Amino acid sequence: MFKLNEIKELIKLVDSTSIHELEIENEGTRLAIRKPGKTEIVQVQSASPSVSYIPSPTPQAVVEHESPTGSAQTAPSSQEAATIPNNLHTIVSPMVGTFYSSSSPEKPPYISSGDKVHEKTTVCIIEAMKLMNELEAEIKGEIVEILVENGQLVEYGQPLFLVKPE
Repeated sequence: MFKLNEIKELIKLVDSTSIHELEIENEGTRLAIRKPGKTEIVQVQSASPSVSYIPSPTPQAVVEHESPTGSAQTAPSSQEAATIPNNLHTIVSPMVGTFYSSSSPEKPPYISSGDKVHEKTTVCIIEAMKLMNELEAEIKGEIVEILVENGQLVEYGQPLFLVKPE
């Protein structure tokens, strides 16, 4: 559970940086802080999670608590779900951050459409709070499509790659 003074400090921190969004999960409680100016629709699927909104003229914080029977999850939009064929595996972003297709601008991308990957193949980097997090394919197959552009901001759970499993 997050304490009120911790939430206030995080809001001040986000407000004073170029970060537009921060999500933290701790012991069944998820805290999401977003700067204003970005409209977003979030569907929460759970038995009955309690959601608290803390309005502020600066960033907005949302705290979600897990219900005893299930966890709060963000569902993909109906348009997003309709465009992904059932026979393909989707590699999704494990966090909010910036998508990078290579380790530096001078280097070639980790993967391209048509490339074969295995479970330990690095497919991209997600930068979150100045930390570079390598994302592995976690499945053996062929990259069918790359769904995001280099340098694009990505959300938690956002589809990044479509893979045809072997």
